[in-house]
Amino acid sequence: MYSSLKNKTVLVTGSGKKSGIGYAIVKKFASCGANIIVSDLGAPQSKDNPIKTGTTAEMQEAAEGLRKEFSVKALAIDCDVIDNGSIAAAAATIKEHFGQLDILVNNAGATFGTPNTAHAYDEAAWMKTIDVNLHSVFKVTRGMLPLMMEKGGAIVNTASRAGKVPPFFNGAYAVAKAGVIMLTKVMAKELAGNGIRVNAVCPGQIMTDLEKWRFELEAEFLNSTYDERVEEMCKSIALNRIGEPDEVAKLVAYLASDEASYMTGQAINVTGGQLMEL
Repeated sequence: MYSSLKNKTVLVTGSGKKSGIGYAIVKKFASCGANIIVSDLGAPQSKDNPIKTGTTAEMQEAAEGLRKEFSVKALAIDCDVIDNGSIAAAAATIKEHFGQLDILVNNAGATFGTPNTAHAYDEAAWMKTIDVNLHSVFKVTRGMLPLMMEKGGAIVNTASRAGKVPPFFNGAYAVAKAGVIMLTKVMAKELAGNGIRVNAVCPGQIMTDLEKWRFELEAEFLNSTYDERVEEMCKSIALNRIGEPDEVAKLVAYLASDEASYMTGQAINVTGGQLMEL
């Protein structure tokens, strides 16, 4: 519980699915007494994306549930994080309901196309993966900053271990997340004078829909089983287990709170010891 988060207004993109990191983050903020904005694409699962996003109905249900559980103000907003018009509409709604935004968590992300080497990756899938994971951080931040400039605040971006260690057959996602890490550092320097701190979290293996899909895909490709792929992955992790979404959420809340008032421009690993750096 971070008392400094009480009555703050927080937007978390990609938070419409209860199984995801985004929902765990928005729930953690609600538990700290923050006013929350649940946001996701608000559309059914698309053919080119095996990972489901939160629908409008799911977001509204999530927001209402958190409002009742934690006695906070809660709002659900459809937002396409790569569409400037959608972002502008979301910003207008937030201004109408709350007047300002104190904390922005750029969490939305996905991977598109069939896993492949960089030189053989489908170009359209490559570009969409970069758009959703990297350009969205630029676009959403730009769209929401006018609501943050007057009083300052905090921005936390969801990067990935993949942005620091290159994975096989997922180059677009890795390149995008590496870009998020550098964009975090750029924004931290540029916004420090406005009283806005910017940090990133870099999750490793976290048990989300995306992670489950990866294990299923690997099992099929390697003629193995889901459980065998999980077991094999755990061997590379010092704590010998896959992480949970709420373990990422706890770090995000800390970084947004006054407890981290002297931290900005950092990209912090949440990997169970799978990645250790000097």
